[in-house]
Amino acid sequence: MSQDNDEQRKWLWGRRFQEHRERLLSLARRNLNPVLLKRLTSEDVVQETFSAALERMEFLDNQPEIPLYCKLRIILLQKIKDLERYHLQSQKRDAYKEVEVSDGDTAATGQANWNMFADTMTGPFTRLAHEERRQMLRKCLEEMEVNDRMILELRHFDGMSNAECAEVLQIQQKAASIRYFRALQRLKQKLTDYTEFRNE
Repeated sequence: MSQDNDEQRKWLWGRRFQEHRERLLSLARRNLNPVLLKRLTSEDVVQETFSAALERMEFLDNQPEIPLYCKLRIILLQKIKDLERYHLQSQKRDAYKEVEVSDGDTAATGQANWNMFADTMTGPFTRLAHEERRQMLRKCLEEMEVNDRMILELRHFDGMSNAECAEVLQIQQKAASIRYFRALQRLKQKLTDYTEFRNE
């Protein structure tokens, strides 16, 4: 009977996991080393994350106030580290021989997300050509603080709420909301400054 209950519990957790599949796939795509993509897909990582999560039922049950996605996010990022350690450290030469990665390819995953973000920005910035807009966005981001970039990534790429961001960043929800608003305002101001300067 206890085994039946355990199986039912895992089945229920599995259904809950599926609600976060797309967000986890996006997270895996952004964080997977391009060299690993020759051997693994983001879907593989998500499946291994779900399997690992089912082996950590106590972790899932504890602190129910923490959003499930935040817990799955922790497990997924740890899983990626484990996979990198296995494929890229224990078999470093073989793994890197399988694919040649240029500087552009290495940055492609992260840049693709920021490129899409650039296309959503409004104001004078949007009058620039797509590629020029994206290059300017990357320049502005390089000048921003790490905390600002992180909160923008969590909100726009992971689709996380203020409560989820607060949990990941270990800050109060109100502080997360303020940090996001200020980061977005700083980014928009930088972009406006650049485009106004160009239009003079």
